[in-house]
Amino acid sequence: MEPLRSLILAAAGSESIRRLVATAPGARGVVGRFVAGETIEEALRAVRGLAADGRCATLDYLGEYTSDEEQTERIVRTYLRLLDELYASGLTAHAEVSVKLSAVTVAGDEGLALRNAGRICAAAEQCGTTVTVDMEDHTTTDATLRVVTELRRTWPSVGAVLQSYLRRTESDAVALSGKGSRVRLCKGAYAEPAEVAFARAHEVDLSYVRSANVLLEGGAYAMFATHDPRLVEVLGQRVRWYGRERGSYEYQMLYGVRPDEQRRLAAEGETVRVYVPFGEQWYGYLMRRLAERPANTAFFLRALASRS
Repeated sequence: MEPLRSLILAAAGSESIRRLVATAPGARGVVGRFVAGETIEEALRAVRGLAADGRCATLDYLGEYTSDEEQTERIVRTYLRLLDELYASGLTAHAEVSVKLSAVTVAGDEGLALRNAGRICAAAEQCGTTVTVDMEDHTTTDATLRVVTELRRTWPSVGAVLQSYLRRTESDAVALSGKGSRVRLCKGAYAEPAEVAFARAHEVDLSYVRSANVLLEGGAYAMFATHDPRLVEVLGQRVRWYGRERGSYEYQMLYGVRPDEQRRLAAEGETVRVYVPFGEQWYGYLMRRLAERPANTAFFLRALASRS
């Protein structure tokens, strides 16, 4: 792993650095590039802006690895209120929600994760939308896929996520590649050991394309989460090779990253979904975004300095 990326991921767990970033005079403006806000109202405003130029959204209420059931209940209730507000605002045709299982359970309790995720899925169905279950670090992959499998028994549209930097991902793609299966394919943003993850960017990209081929060939509804212009070009070639019509797959990009490219693809008739994070627990998310594209770190530091 590149030294800068390792350093950024280490900073994600530092409380002292979090306090420094949170209290820096220019922090709020900088964070606002990547995070829609802290409230549901701010998140809805972001969705309206995206919908205005033909983009869709998946909303993530930030937070993970909760410590008690009271905290998980607050997170679940926030998702339920978010879904109600999306429905009341007429936005469910443009938005779904993304959920991290570690945010809705305690100490890896799969039963609790399944019950709480099921509550969110049921509410999403009633509101006319759906849920994608986010993937976290490699130690949770099997448990996450087990929960997704169980949720799909009742809600077949529940989305799964695969990370191409994991060595196992191509075989997971085979298992998830059935017709209509919603699968987000991303590169991955956690610090992982070499025995389970590819270390070189070229290897991660090759894994991504192999996994994309598996999903397209199997008939899955592939959700290509990448900002890499080379991969976007290759994926365009692959969907044509497999004869896939627009609307049978989509591109996903992060809020605040390559917005002009998002608009370009949407203007060409592609389905583009923007990952919109919101909430008070923005720090860990921000650090992982910087780690994914270390070039953003220079932007971040310059912006802080210019506002200090």
